[in-house]
Amino acid sequence: MNQSLLFKFLKRLSMACICGLFFTTFLFTQQAIEKTFQAQAGHPLDQENHLTVHEWGTFTSLAGEDGAALEWRPLNGASDLPDFVYKIQDLAPKGLRHNYQQKRNMEAFIRMETPVIYFYADREIVVAAKVDFPNGKITEWFPQARRVSTGIDWGRFTVLPKATMTLPEENRDSHYYPARETDAAILRVCGHQTTQHEKFLFYRGVGNFHPPLKVRLDGEQMVLKNTSAEKISTAIVFANRRGQSGYRVVTFTNREATLALSSITLNSTALEAELEKLLLAQGLYEKEAQAMLKTWRSSWFEEGLRVFYLLPRRTTDAVLPLHIAPQPQQTVRVLVCRTEVITPEMEARVQASVEKLQAPSLPEREEGKREMEQYGRFAEPILKRLLKKTFDTALQTQIAQLLMASQNANERE
Repeated sequence: MNQSLLFKFLKRLSMACICGLFFTTFLFTQQAIEKTFQAQAGHPLDQENHLTVHEWGTFTSLAGEDGAALEWRPLNGASDLPDFVYKIQDLAPKGLRHNYQQKRNMEAFIRMETPVIYFYADREIVVAAKVDFPNGKITEWFPQARRVSTGIDWGRFTVLPKATMTLPEENRDSHYYPARETDAAILRVCGHQTTQHEKFLFYRGVGNFHPPLKVRLDGEQMVLKNTSAEKISTAIVFANRRGQSGYRVVTFTNREATLALSSITLNSTALEAELEKLLLAQGLYEKEAQAMLKTWRSSWFEEGLRVFYLLPRRTTDAVLPLHIAPQPQQTVRVLVCRTEVITPEMEARVQASVEKLQAPSLPEREEGKREMEQYGRFAEPILKRLLKKTFDTALQTQIAQLLMASQNANERE
């Protein structure tokens, strides 16, 4: 082989080696970048993603005379949330507190109460999560989040399935704590100044959309009408009349059902079991269902008439889009809609309480005040309805004063 051919052969061989080395380096670099990206996303290439996400929560609304949801002030009244939970006023800079006051007095159709999102995994994994709420606002949350407004974005955090540690707690009762009584993993959320741990992502809010079920009273009957395109198969009607409570399960054969109120048997011993069965059928774990019932036992079963039903999953995803990365193998979302029905009996009792506030006797006035306090945040919408109905000028004046006092009290807090 002459020198010219040998030179060309060696040149080609060198170029091939260089190209091969370059290509090998490129592949290695790309694999390293992809592996780093996947690891940051919480999904290493050499392991399967065994992430499971479960969520439960409640949408509370008030039913008007025509069955449609009433506007009310869901944030009116005291809160039993722990002080470590973030609230919308925490976002208001000094000197702008009136922004929070306006939100506190904001009227809405829906109070979104205590959705909690649980995470289960067989190993430590980094996850990103956010929830959109296009027709509402987030008002409370924990742990800390990157962005809060018409939705909430927690960014990236770590799921610690085998961790045990002391979680934040205060020495007073709260609806917040029972949600921890599950087998969900501890979450570690790192912020700019602090690291926080919790067994779930917690958030609340207010919404301006109509629930899919209209609840209307027609004399001694209750009419339930599904106004959405999604199927609602079952509702539970619950009544507590002066300490005597009972319920009735309503099954929809079409988009409307009618129930005689007299058919509600005053025996509620099996009600929790009935609700738990519904929650389990939607995919919640037993401890999750029990935690939800324990969270809301004191308010779900208090005095009044209300309807419970499950929000269809497609409606939940449309109203409250949830984004998790990496995508879980299973995602369960169970939102219970609770419709409070304002009955003529409730209106009559509230009117009697208002009249007692005008009594010359101090004990009678104190009794009227205690009776009004029993209705909590639902007292104001009842008073507004009474104000529209009554022709008694003295009663109108008293109701107007009570409504003004309620608004002023919120602005002072």
